[in-house]
Amino acid sequence: LESALRHALERNELFLRYQPKVDTATGSMLGVEALLRWHNPVHGTISPVRFIPIAEETRQIIPIGEWVLRTACLQQVVWQQQGLSLTMAVNLSAAQFQTSNLIEVVASILDQTGIDPAFLELELTESTLVHNPTEAAETLEKLRSLGVGIAIDDFGTGYSSLSYLKRFPVSTLKIDRSFVRDLVTDPGDRAIAQSVVALSSNLNIKTVAEGVETQEQCVILKAMGCNLVQGFLYAKPMIAEEIPLAYAAISSVQKNC
Repeated sequence: LESALRHALERNELFLRYQPKVDTATGSMLGVEALLRWHNPVHGTISPVRFIPIAEETRQIIPIGEWVLRTACLQQVVWQQQGLSLTMAVNLSAAQFQTSNLIEVVASILDQTGIDPAFLELELTESTLVHNPTEAAETLEKLRSLGVGIAIDDFGTGYSSLSYLKRFPVSTLKIDRSFVRDLVTDPGDRAIAQSVVALSSNLNIKTVAEGVETQEQCVILKAMGCNLVQGFLYAKPMIAEEIPLAYAAISSVQKNC
């Protein structure tokens, strides 16, 4: 897999899927998350759970991540021209975040693609940020100065230090699917999700719940004050060409909680 992955970019084996994010209050689709996928002619379709750790370990994630960011930004611009004002969320790996030229790379892609930075959100995991919080805060401030949003992914599964959260210029917290899955039956998961939403609200930070699969989960999250949800209740990750149809369908149904 490692050997095959080295040639995946040049052979156009990598592609993106996009999963909608839906406003709990209105039922409108407000954004998407770009998700990396890989299909190899020999190995077939390979799960990101398998190949992304290999890409990170070998640092191939740096050129791959740059390709993902550029491709996603170009796609957002296409949708914008079609009348779809969707925020694009793109994951940044720890290896990317720690590169010395990250700010220059992101600024260059913003310039090349013409995306409005206000419609781009970079997602990082908690663990990426806590190894050197002072340096991380400086990097995040520089990214924010470019006009992009910053989301902390899988919030609550790692360190979740409130002192870090106070220091980092975060615009969004994502409630991990592990807390959403048993939200209806597990009071502990419900209490954690409620705490994240309350904390975010007090800090003027948006919340997104991942892995929402049932209407009941969505109702609870809306009652808590969670801003956005994404998951199979609304849509699986899809190809770019399907997003305008999904946008129209979700908007017409207004399937809010």
